[in-house]
Amino acid sequence: MSADIDFDPERLRGFLAEKLGSAGDMAIERIAGGQSNPTYFVTCTGQEMVLRKQPNGPILKGAHAVDREYRVLEALHPAGVPVARPILYHADPELLGTPFYLMERVHGRVFTDCALPEVPKEERKAIWLGLAEAMAAMHKVRPDEVGLGDFGRPGNYFERQIARWSRQWEASPSGPIPELDRLGDWLRANLPPDDGATSLAHGDFRMGNVIFHPTEPRVVAILDWELSTLGHPLADLGFCVLPWHTGPEEYGGILGLDREALGLPTEEEFVARYMACAPGTPPLLTFHKAFALYRFSVIWVGIADRVRQGTAAGADAARHGSMAQRLAARGIDVIEGLPAL
Repeated sequence: MSADIDFDPERLRGFLAEKLGSAGDMAIERIAGGQSNPTYFVTCTGQEMVLRKQPNGPILKGAHAVDREYRVLEALHPAGVPVARPILYHADPELLGTPFYLMERVHGRVFTDCALPEVPKEERKAIWLGLAEAMAAMHKVRPDEVGLGDFGRPGNYFERQIARWSRQWEASPSGPIPELDRLGDWLRANLPPDDGATSLAHGDFRMGNVIFHPTEPRVVAILDWELSTLGHPLADLGFCVLPWHTGPEEYGGILGLDREALGLPTEEEFVARYMACAPGTPPLLTFHKAFALYRFSVIWVGIADRVRQGTAAGADAARHGSMAQRLAARGIDVIEGLPAL
């Protein structure tokens, strides 16, 4: 068994023969990347699939919820949202060591650099606008109409989220980050009234988490639903516009680049396309972008804490902690109204 495959392939082969009628040769390839849920390409009797499972070993309650991911695929695929076709979910950990699910493999293009250097200049704006259209399609689905009405707690989303991430920051053993404290104080003081808007919130909606058609500027699959829940659509939109407020060295932003020369859209053009495809959505405010940077900064604090507690070099923890500080500083820029360069 390959060292990067954490289950017995022969057990999977027998299972596929029984459940799908697949037999004969089977190929398994682990997908590289930062997924917290191990993910594999599986090809058997000409059928191309993707397998996602929980990591082996103890996990925190509610973490790595592959059952929730599969439930989203089952709900959204018939509704016309671009997601992979679900194939099956297997809850019994006896077979592969953890629960897992299979979905159809979707071929296309994945872009990890928000400046889209691998795409001709004249196509870059269309790619970004296609991302906005896919997000709007996801948010337009009414959760209660597709069986997701109990997928989270509706209402007061930002109030609850700010409290959650503030508790995580307060519990961190990391050193002080004054910018992060100031950003949290500003968010609590500027929390907008709850407008009741509720949608399926992806939680990590960004350029690198979708597959585009091989030749067209449209999304054919939204990936990585691990953080999805019922939430506010502007949480996803606020997070998705962060590239206009962060630099290339800050998780691949486009701040400071000559965006017009590169053929990239403005933030206003991106938001306008989303709003045109999701009419009735409340306006995107400074608050929503500041919240996205606060949440993302605390996430990086958590990464630094876990690295520090593990066996990785201390320099890695310092680097992750530096990212948290830099993102919080970008949040201060946003609330102070500094223009995106």
